[in-house]
This record gives sequence, C-alpha cells and structure tokens, in this order.
Amino acid sequence: MTDELELMQMHVQALYTHDVRGRIIRTNDFEGGAAPRFFIGRTSKGNVVRVRDDVDDALARELETIASAEEFSHALLEPPYGATPYETALASRAPIEHVETGPAYWVAHDLVRKPNAIRITLENRELLQRYQSAWFEDVIHCQPFVGVVYDGVVVSVCASVRITDRLHEAGVDTHPDFRGRGFAPHAVAAWARAVREANRIPSYSTSWKNTASQAVAAKLGLTRYGTTLHIR
Repeated sequence: MTDELELMQMHVQALYTHDVRGRIIRTNDFEGGAAPRFFIGRTSKGNVVRVRDDVDDALARELETIASAEEFSHALLEPPYGATPYETALASRAPIEHVETGPAYWVAHDLVRKPNAIRITLENRELLQRYQSAWFEDVIHCQPFVGVVYDGVVVSVCASVRITDRLHEAGVDTHPDFRGRGFAPHAVAAWARAVREANRIPSYSTSWKNTASQAVAAKLGLTRYGTTLHIR
C-alpha cells in the first residue's frame, strides 16, 4: 500500500519538472510556467522539500535546514501555515511574490460514477463550447478528461492537469451558473475512475482558501495524505 510520504513524493513529481539535482524548474504541463522558489509537502511520515533551480546554494541549504527541524503539528494547518521562516529566508534575496497553501487528497477507493458524466475527447469537445470553452484546447493534453452534461452541454469538468506514469492531478471547474448543485463531485468521481482504469493514482489538491473545493473532497470522502506550501 502506498503511504502518505510516497504519495507526496509522487505529487511533487507531477506538479513540477526537475533537474538532475532534484531542483524544480517549471510546472509540469504543456504551458510550463516557472516553478515556485520553494515547495514543502508535509505528511505524518515526513516532509518533501524542493527548491527551484535558480536559488543559490546557501539559501537552499538554509531552507532545507529549516524544513528538517520541523515537527509534524496541527498548528501547521492554521494560518500562516508554517510559512513565516521560509518567507523570511526567501525575502532576504528577493521580495515574496505569492504564497499558496492547502491540502492534498487521493482517491483511496472507487467512487460511484453518475450517468451524466462522460469522457471528453477531440471528437465531442464541442460540448464544452457554451459553458467550458476555456478548456477547449486542453482536451488533447489533459486526458482523461470528463464532463458532466446538463441539458445537452457540459457544465462541469474534471481533467488530468499534471501527469506522470504513476499519478494524475485533477483540475476541476464548474460554470458559476451551476455551482452548488453537486456537479463537481460527479465530475471528480468519473475522472478518478478513469485514472484508476489506466492504473494511475488520482490525486486532488486545493487551497485552504478554496472552501468550495474542500467541500467537494469532503462530499466524496477523499483521504488527505498531506498539506503543501508553495512560495514564489
């Protein structure tokens, strides 16, 4: 059975590309935006730390030393989520641009797929045009890609936005006119089943600020394997 630390290691491999030193470089998607300067994934079994490839070695060692001294605590689940010492160290070199923290979940068991959730491919992606047109060009890159159909068109989607040969990360969106009606959990459940059928692990991560996304995880009974902190 895969434990929390192994899941977090797979999670960061899915999120970012790495160099030969294990430094992170870019986001692991077809757009390839810059990675944050610092990442830590915390689990009850230990932490996974990554530093961007252009961070100087002295600062990288300082960040890793801070991380190695951490003790797992529920205090890390409350603002500022243990970000302060890392922000202080990073700010000594350049201003902090952005901080994001949140939980990471995996789908530990098969979920019931509803009949209105369908696979979206190049052949039927026109179903996205009315309410999910922003995802139109992503269909080819983000398989499996699932849409929940209402009144003949897709109103909610869930797709693999970060992909490795072991784990897929979910990207979820429901059109504002249809939120709060249970469509997102249906999309995630169908997507997770498709990922499992491909012998990959489905992972779902979000921000502490995104209460709607956390509500989806709670409704589906997803298992939290850790928390993440990203600092640019």
